[in-house]
Amino acid sequence: MYHSPVTNALWEARSSIYERLNDCSIKEADSSQQSQLVTKSPSRSRTSILYKFSSDYILREQYRNPWNEIRMGKLLEDLDALAGTISLKHCCNEGSLTRPLLLVTASVDKMVLKKPISVDTDLKIVGAVTWVGRSSLEIQLEVTQSRQDTDNNSPSDLLALVANFTFVARDSNTGKSAPVNPISPESEQEKILWEEAEKRNKLRKKKRIEQKTERGNEEVSERIKALLVEGRIFCDLPALADRDSILIKDTCLQNSLICQPQQRNIHGRIFGGFLMRRAFELAFSTAYAFAGQAPWFLEVDHVDFLRPVDVGDFLRLKSCILFTELENLAQPLINVEVVAHVTRPELRSSEVSNTFYFTFTIRSEPSQTRLRVRNVVPTTEEEARRVIARMDAEN
Repeated sequence: MYHSPVTNALWEARSSIYERLNDCSIKEADSSQQSQLVTKSPSRSRTSILYKFSSDYILREQYRNPWNEIRMGKLLEDLDALAGTISLKHCCNEGSLTRPLLLVTASVDKMVLKKPISVDTDLKIVGAVTWVGRSSLEIQLEVTQSRQDTDNNSPSDLLALVANFTFVARDSNTGKSAPVNPISPESEQEKILWEEAEKRNKLRKKKRIEQKTERGNEEVSERIKALLVEGRIFCDLPALADRDSILIKDTCLQNSLICQPQQRNIHGRIFGGFLMRRAFELAFSTAYAFAGQAPWFLEVDHVDFLRPVDVGDFLRLKSCILFTELENLAQPLINVEVVAHVTRPELRSSEVSNTFYFTFTIRSEPSQTRLRVRNVVPTTEEEARRVIARMDAEN
């Protein structure tokens, strides 16, 4: 099996951790030692991974999609894997004094593609822990790609993507939250990143509180009514419905899979990045089938990982076009929702693990006949509420 640079780094970290845990069990280190916390600087966890696309043909082909572009879903998967590796480096101390922790992806902040990423040019991902709470930590990753500077004929790195992952630590024995090593920013840049991460953490807490507070029922009801007007015409007078619109339910796709051991992380659970990749690929297919031509990825919104996914779980991914934004016809926006359900047939249960929101657009190609992107219409109150929630989040 061919491993990417991130996969190799991850397996090296895994091997090191497993060796430490084995040594720890052999030596039977006392619990007071294992609970010892060590303050670290961000530079201690800083990790850099280089993808030599320009010279490694096998690597390049692993990441090339049918349109000769990079597989964004695979890159998202790598980002999560690298963030996990960095969190391990921060939480593990030398001398096998680390209490066994479960580190899981709690959330991913919105990621916006700042520039197209080429699959033929070397790519670099650099990341480090930027902020630490009592039992959570934030890892920031920067994706850069070299470009030849035409002015002085020298290569320069251009920032393509910034990703902020939040991981939480759980005690491997009790499953309760566990403290992690504190962080001590040293350089001016590290202090700035810590302050920015602190603001994001406070904003996330504020949003969680706001989500629990119901908005004015009257205002929401009026917006729902307005959204459902065209949907009712589709249902009651289909011959008179707007031909430039389509129902949300008619844009849906889905797929199912059994989660395999090869997709597990160091703690035996399924990588959050694997779920992101599968969600992205379904979202891409949904936008492709809807628009009639290959879409162009713009961003993935904030993702919360609501429950863990285990090896052997029956995972169902369901997608739909939630709404479109057609103000700029040269660059229409297609908003895709993907919901991941963990289904247990034996228990007759199905729970939502994640909800992903991706935004795509359509590129103008002179050689192609441009298809008009249609308006998407809800037909149920539940669909209308989802659309309103997403529009509010976008704004």
